[in-house]
Amino acid sequence: MWVTATGAFLFIIGLLYMAWEALGRRRLSEPPQAPRANPEQTLEPRGQGLRFLSPIRNWLGVALMVIGGALLLFGMR
Repeated sequence: MWVTATGAFLFIIGLLYMAWEALGRRRLSEPPQAPRANPEQTLEPRGQGLRFLSPIRNWLGVALMVIGGALLLFGMR
C-alpha cells in the first residue's frame, strides 16, 4: 500500500516539477506597448522552440517520474 502511494506521489511531483521548469524560467508576456506593425501577438517567447522539453534540462523530473512509475508497477503486484 505505501509503495503505491509513494510511487503516485513521486510521479505527480515529477510531473509538477517538469511543468514548473517549462513555465517558471521565462516570462509569458511582455508589458503593454504601443501597437506594433506585426498584428500577430502571442504569449510564446520568440525563439522558444522545443528546448524546454529536453530531458537534459528536466532530468530530475524524468527521474522522479520513472522511479514513481516503477514503484506503482511494483506496488500493483
